[in-house]
Formats: sequence, structure tokens, C-alpha cells
Amino acid sequence: MKPFHPLTFWGLFTALAVGVVASQSAIAALCSVVGAAFIVKRYRQDGPWRHSFTWALLAGAILLLIRAITGAVIGVPRIGTTLFTLPRLTLPSWLPGIRIGGDVTWERLSSSLHEGLIIATVIALFGAANSVTSPHKLLRVLPSRVYQLGVTLTIATSVFPQLISSISRIRQAQYLRSGVKPGVSRIAIPLLEESLARAVQLAESMEARGFGQSKRQSRYRPISYNLRDLLWISSGALTAIVMVAM
Repeated sequence: MKPFHPLTFWGLFTALAVGVVASQSAIAALCSVVGAAFIVKRYRQDGPWRHSFTWALLAGAILLLIRAITGAVIGVPRIGTTLFTLPRLTLPSWLPGIRIGGDVTWERLSSSLHEGLIIATVIALFGAANSVTSPHKLLRVLPSRVYQLGVTLTIATSVFPQLISSISRIRQAQYLRSGVKPGVSRIAIPLLEESLARAVQLAESMEARGFGQSKRQSRYRPISYNLRDLLWISSGALTAIVMVAM
């Protein structure tokens, strides 16, 4: 089967993210995450970035928890059904309308959870796009005017998955040597050394290929769209329109 165009899933998940933000619907957000999980399971790429969706879900869950806690403790009072009461702190007069503690209502907590869910969904969707698309192939299809910006973004988005892969590899190697699970202090120095070596290797390879020496961008084996790619992107755009219309 011919592989997808690198921009296909980015276009699909970007359309879904726009639809979720525009509709502000929790049901649409949850359905989008479920659909993204199915696509990631079916089309996940091999490489350090293949677990980006999993880590994006974890980051979204942590953000949702933090948003719920801050929404319950700090915020603007909202009238409604009181769930529980927290000790209240007195704020200065130049902070009117803001309260720390006090009555936590269901309306106040649900509003915080709703906002956190929308943000977590957007993070999960872009994590899914990163899991099913190779950043190297994505870089190949960018126009020459934004190529250097694309290089920066590609390196930035691939650092975290490679970091997680390095941590796992170092922990496994140290465990095989000593039979004891290593702590954070034993991982830090090897991780820093490997990260610096990878950065130097990347810089040397970019210099050897003449990066930035010419404004003309060569294309080896150009990647073209086909009907399947257009159908996937169109389905994402149509789904976003349905989200907004509901």
C-alpha cells in the first residue's frame, strides 16, 4: 500500500482541533480523541516519535487535573450547587472578583473541567499527528520559504520523543549491568552526554549537507497527493463543520 502524504494526517487532525475549539463541545472532544486513538493504532509509524500520542494523553490528563484543582481553589465565584467548601483566604481590595477557597460549586468545577478537556484534546490530536507522521518526511514537503522554520519545528517536536527513548534505553542498560533499577541521579549524566552527542552529530550532518548555503531546495523523489489523501483531509474538514453546526 502506498504511504500517506506527510501532510495528510496533519491536515486531518488540525481540522479536528479547529472543530473542537470552535464547537466547545465535550462530546465532540471525546469522540475526536477516540477517533485519533483508532487512527494511531492503525497507522502508527516506527521511530522515537511513535509514542507521542501516549505521552500527549498523559500530558493532557495532568493538565486536566491541574485545571480542575486551580478551578476549584482559585477563580470567580459562581452560583450553583455547592459540592464542598474550602478554607477561604482574604485577598487585597485591588483584586476584586477573585477568590481563593470558599464554596466550590458544580458549575464552577464543571466549567474548569470543560476548559481543561478542550485544551487536553488539542494536545492529544497534535500528539496523534506526530505519532503517525515521520518528521523527516514532513520536512521534505515544506516549501523553501519556510524550510528553515520547518527544520526548527521538526527538531523541537522530535526532541521529547527521542528523550523518552534515551531514558528508556539508559535505564534498561544500567539495569542489565547491575540488576538494580537506576535512580534519576544515575540517568542524568548519561542522558546529558547522549543528548549532546546527538546534537553535535545533527549539526555535523546538517553542515555536511550544506544546510543554509543555498536558498534553492532540492527534492529527491517528490511526494505527491493522491485521492486517498484528499479524502482523509476532506473527512476531517467535514467532521469539523459538523462539530460547529451541532
